[in-house]
Amino acid sequence: MQGEARGVTASTETSADAALEIAVVVPTYNECANARALTNLLHKALAGRSYEIIFVDDNSPDGTADIVREMGQCDRRVRCVQRVGRRGLSSAVIEGMLATAAPVVAVVDGDMQHDETKLGEMLDKLWAEDVELVVGSRYMEGGGFGDWSAKRRKMSEFATLMAKRLTGVALSDPMSGFFMVRTSSLRARINELTGVGYKILLDILSAPGNQMSVAEVPYEFRTREAGESKLDNKVLLEFVELLIARTVGKYVPTKFVMFGMVGALGVVVHMFVLAGLFQNGNGVASFAVAQGVATIVAMTANFFVNNFFTYFDRQLHGWAMLRGWFSFALASMVGAVANLGISVYLFETWDAVWFVSGIAGIIVGAAWNYAVTALYTWNNT
Repeated sequence: MQGEARGVTASTETSADAALEIAVVVPTYNECANARALTNLLHKALAGRSYEIIFVDDNSPDGTADIVREMGQCDRRVRCVQRVGRRGLSSAVIEGMLATAAPVVAVVDGDMQHDETKLGEMLDKLWAEDVELVVGSRYMEGGGFGDWSAKRRKMSEFATLMAKRLTGVALSDPMSGFFMVRTSSLRARINELTGVGYKILLDILSAPGNQMSVAEVPYEFRTREAGESKLDNKVLLEFVELLIARTVGKYVPTKFVMFGMVGALGVVVHMFVLAGLFQNGNGVASFAVAQGVATIVAMTANFFVNNFFTYFDRQLHGWAMLRGWFSFALASMVGAVANLGISVYLFETWDAVWFVSGIAGIIVGAAWNYAVTALYTWNNT
């Protein structure tokens, strides 16, 4: 037996030589208010089984990792994997899954909205039906969405419909974040996972190769009691990101593709403003002034759209947006110089065709802008 440690009620441990049955991976970011309570609930749900709980924390500034390590000092079933310099729910889950020797690994969010009491039923179903994956479903009879708004429910239903078409797997809830999988099956396709977005299950299901055998168990999605929701309305953006990752993202970084799409939109904005102000010499501004204003407007539009679309998983808010806009503008100005320099050099020195020179300049400028802004503007680790 093990005593109580700083608010964590320990349950009876299995013997030291008992083989692990299951590992529970809990990805966290700023979940200090939930870590101990969730650990207690998992102990109760898995009582009598041999298990471990792996918190994968993305260097939370609220000290979540310290709380987990504190629990782990008194309970060897609780472990902490603290990631520094990288963020993302899917990639965190992948690292946690690879960190265990258990034959089965379950994923439970740190916000306590998943019903951990279903874990035993899910594990029994996995072995009894000899499947590779068991999913907690909100759409099955007996499942539900708690206090979700009608808007959020409709967005989820649309994303679920698209996910079914993408994966072709017979699941009612392929967008679920609550599931368990055989680690051998996961490792067999680990190199095919993108690690992008929030929905790691969709990443697993859409990976190339044979479809996994699946089963489902209904559960009711709970209302978050503490902390702040990190998903809200981003589920559709995540789906778009994964779709890009599964197509052109195989050859070009997914974020760069999204960044380029926003850049193309910026060209449209630029030309619209330029045409409106200059009006072929009959407008309210000279060409130089109109070009300058159009450049600032397009650059600012690109910043805000990138903040919403490309970097939806690390959006800037408040004063951070002002700092972000400044660094984005600075990078864009340097990128414009690089664009001009490369295109002129190719055209005048190598006698390249004008449009080839222009495209080369655009690519170099875009690559510069993407690399620098990803490193400084949206690197909020």
